Amino acid sequence: MREASFLALGDSYTIGEGVADDARWPVQLAARLRAEGFAVAPPRIVATTGWTTDELAAAMDAAHLRPGYALVTLLIGVNNQYRGRPAAEYREPFLALLHRAIGLAGDARRVVVVSIPDWGVTPFAEGRDRAAIASAIDTFNAIARDETLRAFARWVDVTDISRRDARDVVDDGLHPSATQYAAWVDAILPQARAALRERPNATT
Repeated sequence: MREASFLALGDSYTIGEGVADDARWPVQLAARLRAEGFAVAPPRIVATTGWTTDELAAAMDAAHLRPGYALVTLLIGVNNQYRGRPAAEYREPFLALLHRAIGLAGDARRVVVVSIPDWGVTPFAEGRDRAAIASAIDTFNAIARDETLRAFARWVDVTDISRRDARDVVDDGLHPSATQYAAWVDAILPQARAALRERPNATT
């Protein structure tokens, strides 16, 4: 049986800064799907710590990605917020990335967008304005959720998990641990299953 291809687009959260390769959430997700009987290939990950929306877009250009992925995930925007870029400037580049993800999947329903976690609750953010960070993250996520649902793609909120498991992080005090990523996968799994069940080249 031909394995379903899986593309994961993002930044430090998708590449799994500070965790082993097999603990990255896209890798955990693929393993969980395979355990359930889905023939899913190991994910191709296009993500690097520190990337903003524009840096991810440039990396996608360089990667020469071709359409035909059975599942595409997208989690991007925390570094836009961290660098102080206004939320109003996030919508257009996020939407461009979303449309590219849909093009690579061939169907919006095969795209799963994951919310930005709240880094403001972590030990790394000690001494910063945690309430302001939370408010900004919520605004960025509202934009992403709005555009995702408008495009008929799939949305998964892991922000609440990040707030609940604020100290379940790696040694840098910022990035999630393998166990927190496993909780993310629990949340993402239903939408990933549904995405893989969509007919190839179905229209939205």
